[in-house]
Amino acid sequence: MTSAINDSATTPTFDALGLSAALQRAIAENAYATPTPIQLQAIPAILARRDVQGGAQTGAGKTAAYCLPLLQMLLQDDAPLAISGSKRRPVRVLVLVPTRELAAQVQDTVARFAAHLPAAIKSIAIFGGVSINPQMMALRGGADLIVATPGRLLDLIDHNALSLDQVRTLVLDEADRMLDQGFADELANVIELLPATRQNLCFSATFPAAMQKLVAQLMRDPVVIDIPASETATPDITQRAIQVDTERRTMLLRHLIATEKWSRVLVFVATKHACEHVATKLRRADISAEPFHGELSQGKRTQVLADFKAGRVKVVIATDVAGRGIDIAQLPVVVNYDLPRSPVEYVHRIGRTGRAGETGLAVTFVSADTEAHLRVIEKRQGMRLGREQVAGFEPEDVLTPQEDEAATQAATGGIKGRRPSKKDKLRAAAAAAADSADTDDA
Repeated sequence: MTSAINDSATTPTFDALGLSAALQRAIAENAYATPTPIQLQAIPAILARRDVQGGAQTGAGKTAAYCLPLLQMLLQDDAPLAISGSKRRPVRVLVLVPTRELAAQVQDTVARFAAHLPAAIKSIAIFGGVSINPQMMALRGGADLIVATPGRLLDLIDHNALSLDQVRTLVLDEADRMLDQGFADELANVIELLPATRQNLCFSATFPAAMQKLVAQLMRDPVVIDIPASETATPDITQRAIQVDTERRTMLLRHLIATEKWSRVLVFVATKHACEHVATKLRRADISAEPFHGELSQGKRTQVLADFKAGRVKVVIATDVAGRGIDIAQLPVVVNYDLPRSPVEYVHRIGRTGRAGETGLAVTFVSADTEAHLRVIEKRQGMRLGREQVAGFEPEDVLTPQEDEAATQAATGGIKGRRPSKKDKLRAAAAAAADSADTDDA
């Protein structure tokens, strides 16, 4: 049977959650004033060794919600630090994440919270895109906590660099993304290598049907924590939709950067080619810009993010590889140059701004060809954005009243009463594809 927690917790501070003085010192040094709702409910449940399914929107503090109690549990754990007379540490906590950037971010969070612990906790982030040899060297003495992407983890196991037979807690962070893009098979292979008796924690902003099925298979009487947006400090994000012809989007982006004095902008596009193309166009206009996509080396990706965070780069043009798990403090603007494939991805994209109490702006470019797709996103999110036009960039290709009706019908379930034109069919197909992608994620 599943236990559910939906009522608001009343404890306003970390000191009543059972965390040690050393962890509370680290919490204070990292400017965590009061626990968020997901932290209030997850920390006691994890410390009680319960399985936990934690759902809360992006930026709700899910990483700290599991890192803090896991560090405390590692200190209290009676697992030996040696196996068969060696000095090798057994891996007791495994955190699985979908991207390299999220692995690095979680490892950074663990290191910051562990700074004042009375005993050293060894944690390592392992991921692909870089040489495997330094990671094998780092694992020679074992590790207490591993943060890993599934593919590289399996590679290291094949190299006998580590074993998972002592794992006591498994964490799936951004759990829904684990089942995308081929992660399902790798995840299943990892789970087969784990002890049958263990604690399971799943955290994500969304729990689509496939994820719910996995949770049902993994967990024993889990505590289900579902934090509605109304109970979370709702990000202060202004959302705008600007109509523009497809071929003039880059010019409009340049205009907005200049006239609205955007200091830093994260721009989402659909493909690696678009990343490179838009970044090149901006650089030719003397705007510091860098592409960010999955085919860049890990070193280049790390450098781009470091330069962006430090303000040395004004604009990063990214595919959805940057849509999950990247925490960029005080990022003022996100632009949807291309629309995301699904409403779920829209939420994660705009969630890069307006974090940690800051205000944010999310701008979406929409053309006549993408209007139906945006209607689908709006429908799934229960919102309707006003359409703007910027002087000098008014679109020439606009929907006729009949086409506007077709777009509305495509977003709400079909067109009746007339035979659709070729243009209508194309737009309806785009909307159906988006709707199908959303259904896969829902």
